[in-house]
Amino acid sequence: MSTGVMSFTNVTRSTNQAQYYAPYAASNATIPRPPQGQANVKDDYERWYTEQIPNNRMALALQSGVEQEVSWALDRVLQLCLTETFIFSIIPGILDGLFLPAEWYSLEGYKKFNTSNTLFAIPRELEKKRLHAIQAMFALRNCALNAHDCSELVRHSHTMPLIIHALQNVTSNGDENTEFLLHCTEFMHIIASHYHPTALNWLGTRITKPLEVMAAASPNRPSIISALRALTLLMNSPTNVALLRADSLAVTASIRYLPLFMDIPLVDACINYLYVHLSQQNMARAFMHHPDMPSVLRVLVSLLLSEQEEVERATDIGVPTRAIPTQILGTATVHSLSQSELDWLLPMAEPTRCFEWMKLVFVYEPDAEVTQVDFWKLYQDVFQPFAAQHALLPASEVIKNVTLVFPEARAMVLDGPPAKFIVKGVARRMDTTSMERLKCRWERDQCPALVFSTPNGLAEHVKGHVLQLEATQAPCLWGSCTREALPKSALRAHVLTHLASKKPPDLPSSQSDTITVVAEAPDTQLLTPMQRILPPAPVTKLRFPEAAKDPPSTSLAALLVIRILFRTAFTSTEEAPRVDDDHFGFPGIVDEQEDSETPKATGDERTKEREGCRRGKKAFAGVRHLLQRVSIRDEPLMGWITEMLDASLTGDLYE
Repeated sequence: MSTGVMSFTNVTRSTNQAQYYAPYAASNATIPRPPQGQANVKDDYERWYTEQIPNNRMALALQSGVEQEVSWALDRVLQLCLTETFIFSIIPGILDGLFLPAEWYSLEGYKKFNTSNTLFAIPRELEKKRLHAIQAMFALRNCALNAHDCSELVRHSHTMPLIIHALQNVTSNGDENTEFLLHCTEFMHIIASHYHPTALNWLGTRITKPLEVMAAASPNRPSIISALRALTLLMNSPTNVALLRADSLAVTASIRYLPLFMDIPLVDACINYLYVHLSQQNMARAFMHHPDMPSVLRVLVSLLLSEQEEVERATDIGVPTRAIPTQILGTATVHSLSQSELDWLLPMAEPTRCFEWMKLVFVYEPDAEVTQVDFWKLYQDVFQPFAAQHALLPASEVIKNVTLVFPEARAMVLDGPPAKFIVKGVARRMDTTSMERLKCRWERDQCPALVFSTPNGLAEHVKGHVLQLEATQAPCLWGSCTREALPKSALRAHVLTHLASKKPPDLPSSQSDTITVVAEAPDTQLLTPMQRILPPAPVTKLRFPEAAKDPPSTSLAALLVIRILFRTAFTSTEEAPRVDDDHFGFPGIVDEQEDSETPKATGDERTKEREGCRRGKKAFAGVRHLLQRVSIRDEPLMGWITEMLDASLTGDLYE
């Protein structure tokens, strides 16, 4: 420390002490002493060293220059600054004392710790003083985390000189200065946000240049991260845009460390600085000519892919289907009364005939419905020709009889324009070919026998028809068979060919025993393959990857940098038309009157800018296959990716 500073401090302290102790001075005052030989182990027995008085023990010890006293004071300062609850600025002189060891090291002490001086061991006194400087710098850094102390440090006259001297004088190449510079950089990183931007303009490269060198040349990872973060904070201010340079060493360092995906804090610091650097339009245009620009773009997209977490989603794009066994397939037709059934019904009296007719023509289905008009017409069409034998029931009686035959069915009216009168719970009986296979078709389909339950029963029944024939030779009377007359023995064998086999034929091993049809396919189309609706493909599930969660902050920052490069490469930079006789201008834009003073781009600059856009478009075309694999859950952000893909495909979307 300099002599002038110590003399002024000692004089000030002497004056304050004299004023403080004057009312209490006495000629024969005695100082009580604690009992000797017994350690005081009570809690908080050293509270006196945190008293808010000018002659505080810690403040005096820090400024005394005595090694033991400084060590004692720094030890307690470090214990107090572990939390943000203690405010050092309320103790007069303690912040001044913390600056003394740090200033000594940044002005003189660093010269004594050169990596070339390795022949002799460093004296113990110097090692102690360097330790005090590091501890003091660490204490200042922790003090800045407290809002009240931070405001005092911002107004302190030694704050910015300490930072400037430390960054300019202390090199970051050796390990002996790493810890001190790290604390100093973090100290500047904390308090820089509290300075008004105009207060930092006069510093210029006195701060940014050493930080850039530290980021580019330091072999220490924490120092690199701290330097890049400090530069990011400084360059965030619009008034510091003039400090940005296209050939900045910080840009080179960020590009160099960007591929280290496993080191998230380092990559995050690099991306954040690139974002601040490229947010300035001139820097973004200049970066289009950087030889590493295509590589940077590829690395940024690769970072998005490396931090992307995907899950496989499956979507069924098919229509509902159903499987039907091949053994029961048949053409479903509406059941019509056979002649034998009609002959059985006609002699009956009403309402018994109506009851039996309903059982033959209708079946119970809970979700089916038939209009009351259709129900009455079906009844009328069957029995109107025979009304002379038995009179027909009125329509209302026929509808009422439905609930007697089918107790769960009911007549009801559906509201709507117009109202609909229906019978709910009944449907027309359907005949399928599977039923027809077990029905006797002898005498040209006029056999009154009902449907048999088994093929054996039908076979025995048909044999009885053959045996009842009186002639020795007779033609086949099965359905529409045109077989000529045969002997009874031959006719019996022939008739059996019309019957269904007891056991269905064996299907090939490759053929399924079910047929898949569309769920909405009517039963009448099941038997004839040419009438069925084409079933969907066997596999109708579409599987695709999807983002499992939102991307981390590193990926979001990388996406912003990619977006800046994309807009710089593809967005046209032609000036908007001004308001004149031929142009109406744009709403909301106020044209400045001093247009003649605005510098306009020359032909060479425009040619250079078009060349940069061309290189940018070529770079995006080169990473298009990587962008296609990017998946982001947020729709607006995914829209950015889609826009880049479309633009990189055409190449002239924004021209």
